[in-house]
Amino acid sequence: MAGGRAHGGGGAAAKVEVEKRHGRGLLVGLVNENRSPSDQLDAVDPDDAEAMVDPREKPMGFLDHLEELRWTLVKCAIALAITAGLIGYFMAEFNAVLLWPLHHVQAESPEMKVELATRSIMESFGIVIQLCGFGGVALAAPLILIFVGQFVAPALTEKEMKLVLPTGVSAFVLFGLGAAFGFFLLVPSTLRVSLEINKLLGFGPPLWTPDSYYSLLTWLVLGVGAAFEFPLLIVMTVHFGFLRVETLRKYRRHAIVGIFIIAAVVTPTPDPFTQTMFAAPLYVLFELAILVGARVQAKREARLAG
Repeated sequence: MAGGRAHGGGGAAAKVEVEKRHGRGLLVGLVNENRSPSDQLDAVDPDDAEAMVDPREKPMGFLDHLEELRWTLVKCAIALAITAGLIGYFMAEFNAVLLWPLHHVQAESPEMKVELATRSIMESFGIVIQLCGFGGVALAAPLILIFVGQFVAPALTEKEMKLVLPTGVSAFVLFGLGAAFGFFLLVPSTLRVSLEINKLLGFGPPLWTPDSYYSLLTWLVLGVGAAFEFPLLIVMTVHFGFLRVETLRKYRRHAIVGIFIIAAVVTPTPDPFTQTMFAAPLYVLFELAILVGARVQAKREARLAG
C-alpha cells in the first residue's frame, strides 16, 4: 500500500512537472509573439544567431572595410603592373598584332606604299607608354572586375547577385564583340577609304605617324566596344520598369536615326559606307534588345501580378 501510494505520488508529481513545463512553454510562446523583431533577435542564442547569418556576410567595422578596399586596390594595381610588364616584354609581338589592319590593307593595295614614321625624338617613348598602359588595362580588365566583384559581393542580396552576374557577363561579351568588329572590319575599312581618297587626289604615298595610327585604333576599338553596350542598357531599363517595349517599337524610326548619329560620331571618316557598316550591327542589336526586353517585361509583369 505504501509502495502503491509512493508510486501514485511519484506519478502525480511527474504529471504536475509536465504541466508546469507545458505552461512555461505556452507562456514563452505568448511572450515571444508579443515581442518586437529586435527583441526576438536579442533572445536568440548566440550560437544559433551565428548559424543564421549568411556565410557571405561577415560582420565588419568601418576600418575593416577600408582594409578590404585597400587590398582590392593593391590586387588591381598588381594585376595591372603584371600585364603592362608582359606587354613591355613582348612589345614586338604585341605591336605586330596591332599592326595587322595596316598590313592587311597594304597586302590588298601593294601599289600604295604606307609607312609609319615618327617625327620627334620622344614620340617612340610615348608610343611604348601608350601601348603598355592601354594594353595593360585591357588585359587586366577581367581580373580587376573579379577583384571589385569580390569586394562588392558581400553587400548584395541573393536576388541582386542573380542579376549582377548575367549582366556582367553580357557586358563583357558585348564589349568584346564590338572591339573585335572595330579591329577586324572598321579599322581596315577606314584605312582603305583614306588610301583611296589619297590616290584619287593624286597625292604621293602617305606618311602616317604611329601616334595617328594608334589613336585611330584606340578610338575605333574602344568606341565601338562601348557602343555595343547599348542593347544591355535597353534591357536593364525595361527590367526596372523605366521603359516599355511598346515604346521602343513605336519609336523604331527615331532609333534608326539615333543609330546613324552614333555611327557618324564614332567613325572618323565621313564616308557613308563605313558609317553604314557600323550602323547595321547596331540596328540588329537594337532589334535583339526588343526581343529580349519583351521576355523580361513579361516576366516582370507576371511577378508583380503574382
